[in-house]
Parts: sequence; structure tokens; C-alpha cells
Amino acid sequence: MTTASTAERPMLLTKRRIWIIFGALIAGMLLSSLDQTIVSTAMPTIVGQLGGVEHQVWLTTAYLLATTIVMPVYGKFGDVLGRRNLFLIAIALFTVASVGCAFAGDFTQLIVFRAMQGLGGGGLMILSQAIIADIVPASERGKYLGPLGAIFGLSAVGGPLLGGFFVDHLTWQWAFYINIPVGIAAFAIAWFALRLPSKKATQPIDILGVILLSAFTTCLIFFTDFGGDKTDHGWAAPETWMFGAGMIVAAILFVIVEARAKDPVIPLALFKNRTFVNATLIGLTLGLGMFSAIGFIPTFLQMSSGTSAAASGLLMLPMMAGLIGTSIISGIAITRTGRYKLFPIVGTLLTASAMVAMTTLTADTPIWLICVFLFVFGAGLGLIMQVVVLVAQNSVNPSMVGTATSTNNYFREVGASLGVAVFGTIFTTRLSENLTTVFTNAGASATDAAASTSTLDPQTLSQLPDSVRDGIVTAYADALAPVFWYLLPFIGLAFLLSLFLKQIPLSDVAGLVARGEAIGGEEAERLEADERSGTGIGSSAAAESSPSRVDDRR
Repeated sequence: MTTASTAERPMLLTKRRIWIIFGALIAGMLLSSLDQTIVSTAMPTIVGQLGGVEHQVWLTTAYLLATTIVMPVYGKFGDVLGRRNLFLIAIALFTVASVGCAFAGDFTQLIVFRAMQGLGGGGLMILSQAIIADIVPASERGKYLGPLGAIFGLSAVGGPLLGGFFVDHLTWQWAFYINIPVGIAAFAIAWFALRLPSKKATQPIDILGVILLSAFTTCLIFFTDFGGDKTDHGWAAPETWMFGAGMIVAAILFVIVEARAKDPVIPLALFKNRTFVNATLIGLTLGLGMFSAIGFIPTFLQMSSGTSAAASGLLMLPMMAGLIGTSIISGIAITRTGRYKLFPIVGTLLTASAMVAMTTLTADTPIWLICVFLFVFGAGLGLIMQVVVLVAQNSVNPSMVGTATSTNNYFREVGASLGVAVFGTIFTTRLSENLTTVFTNAGASATDAAASTSTLDPQTLSQLPDSVRDGIVTAYADALAPVFWYLLPFIGLAFLLSLFLKQIPLSDVAGLVARGEAIGGEEAERLEADERSGTGIGSSAAAESSPSRVDDRR
């Protein structure tokens, strides 16, 4: 075996290497998805201690907004420059921002660091899914995407559970301290295990497209948030419509720039692909309802049902069980049969039925019944989330898999940001009005009522007189339960789109192999066996058989 052939050997995608890489992706996905939900049970305590109940929606929205903005950037840059270094940067950024969140001195600082977390979290989500497409054929990808979806389900419950435990037994800052060792471990695993080809850009990077897309996303979220905030802004406020105008201008300029760019961040040609468009629209409508429900259910359980933060996290376990179960089962079934169309159809029906049930939630709803609702809700999500990503990836050329993945996720996150901003604002506005009325009726002045509303947390609630506490419980129930009616039309639209989702054959070639950057399948196993035997055949044969040679010594 010569030194030259060793240096120039291509990547061998053996089963062993795929599972090692998959381990690094699991760690990154866990880090990102955990922080989308960990503040949900801690939110009442955080806003109570730092103040600002009227702005609590931004704890979630800031993270989602930042995540949404950077998704297309990570996707495109991953296609152009390679994904390994970007993945490491995303982990590092997320971990450093977690330190900032833990030491935030006021609510504004916390929101800023939450946005910084989103800048890293967006990369972790996109790159994990794109790397899977690089190393695993679409025909086998279901059994890998299923566990990635299960990680999201685990985080959807583990996040609120950990957040509740920290609030009850430690401090809310531990919701961010926990990310530091996880982030360090994920970085170490990725550094040693994630060995992927590096690339160099052959076309100018579409910087102007990135700027305009970021401007559009930011204006969109501020427009919806300001419009729904009747206290400080509202739809009649000039600043609301300034963001609306900025959104329209940014969208028009973005389309013009992308049509002329040599290598656009979101190629407009993607939207001529009907299968891709359909899968992306399903993700968009799902995002509108999914994150709104996940983000505010723990708050309802804590304040309306009188449940502790830890208990409200435990009550999310049925949703985790449903989501993990259907994610894994659907992934295995797709791998065996090659067919995926049925799963989003059934999933949207289950999700819709759970949301209808949630409109009946009151302080008197039995805990076991809430668990049933959450199980059905999670089961529905598990049949949809990773399936639409697989369909989007499979519908495009392997050279665009990162862009297709990020664009699909981008529109889902746009839906999530819109859902949290619009429906969260509706909830917060109704809640503030209801709570002010409760404190005013109890004899407080308008100023004292506003102050009490701003600093209310579960600990304070438990110390209030029974009549006031009952009024607050009713206020939370009246504010949240009706919001689910507003989410139902979007789940109904997702069902209709699922009916028209085209069934196309799943590719049996991994992205790296299709692009000539690696050798996979039985040939990779044989060549690695040759290398281990010390014959030298594997290394030289691999070097000769690969059109693109990769330094795999990292």
C-alpha cells in the first residue's frame, strides 16, 4: 500500500461508518431539539422573576426566528462547501449561546441569547438531515429518519420535564446549564466521528439573497407579532404596516435576485417540482399548528390545572410515546415497502382529531384524558414530520439535497414562527386582559393589577387566596383552549395536500455515492475488508474506482 494511495483514498460508506456518523448526528439533533421545548415549563417562572409576561412569546419566537433565518444558509453552504465544518460551527455557537442564556441579567438579554442559540440550532437540524441523505439511500433512509424524528419526540417531552425539574428543585438557569456538557460531548463526537468530504465553491456565494431572505423572514414575524399585540401595537399601528411593507419589498427583491443569481440560496427551479412543493406545503401547514400546541400546553397544565412544573413535563410523556412509536414504525415500513403516501394522510387525521379534543380542555379535565389527547397528537406528528423531509430529498438531484432539505425545513419553521407569533399573541393578549380583570375584581388598582399580571408565576399563584387563584385558573383556560380552533383549518389543509402527494420511486443510491464522492454498498464493505487484511488491494482499487478522491484522514 503506497503513501499516495492512502492519502487519496475515497470515503468508504460501510455500515459501521454510517452508524458512527449517525451517532454524531443524533447528538447534534438532541442538542437542537431539546432547546425548542425546555423553556416551556420554565417560562412562567422566568417571566415572573425577570418580568415581562406580555412579551413571553418571544422566548420561543426569538429561537424559532433565528433558526428559520439560517436554515437555507446552512443548507446551501453545505452543498457548496461541505457539511462537516459547518456542523462543528453550529454546535459551538449553540453551546456558547447557552452560557449567555444562563447568565442573562434581564429578559432582553435572555431573548438575545435565545436568538443566538437559534443560529446554531438551525444548522444542527438541517445538517443532520442532509448528512443522512449523503450517506444513506432514500430507499433505506426511513429507518434512520425515524430515530431522528424520535429524538424530536424525546426532546418534546424531555425538554419540559427537565425544565420543570429544574424550576421545582434548582433554578430556571439550569435549563441552559444542561446544554453545556451536552454541547461539549456533541462537539467531541462530531470532531472524531464525522468524516465527510470538503469542497470549494465554484460559483459566487449568493450573499444578497441571504440578506433579503433574512429581511423577509424578520419582517414577516414582526408584522404578525405586532399586529396581534393589541396592548402596544395592533393592526392599526403604523409600525406594524412598516414591517408589512418591508416584508413585501424583501420578497419581491428576493425573487428578482434569485432569478439572476448564478448559484441562488433557494433556486426558484425547486418550485417547478410539484412533489417538492407539495411536501413543503405540508410542512408549512404542520408547523403552524405543531409548535403552537407544543409550546403552550405545558403552561396550560401548570397554571390552569394547578400542576407543578415537573408534573406538567411528565404529562407530556404520552405525546413522546406516540411520536416516537409512529416515527420508527413508519420509517421501517417505508424502507420495506418503498411507499410513503399513506402516512401523512393518516397523520393529519390523527393530529386534527387531537386538536379538536384539546378545544375542550378546562381546569376540570381529567389528567388521564389529557394524556390520551397528547398520545394521539404525538402519533399524528410522527407519521408526518420525517416523511415529508424524505419526500423532498428524494424529489431532487443529489447535488441539491442540502438546499432541498433546508428549504423544506425553512417553510416548516416559517409556519412554526407564524404559529407561535400569531396564536401565542392571541393567547397572551387574552390572558393579560383576563388576569387584569381578575386582580381588578379582587380590589387591586389598575396599576397594581398590571404589575401583578406581569410578575405572576406558579409559586405566587399557590400563595393567593382561593377565590383569586380560581379566577386565575379560569383565566388561563379561557385564554388557551379556544386557540386550538384557529389551528384546525391549517391541519385540514395539510390533509388535503397529503391526498395529492405523488408516490415516486425511492432512490437506492446515497448522495455522496451519486455525486462520485464516496463508495458505498457491498463494494465499500469489500474494499474495507481488503484494507483490514493488509493486502493493499482495497486502497489501490478504491483510489482507481472513484471519480472524486477524498482525504479521509480527519
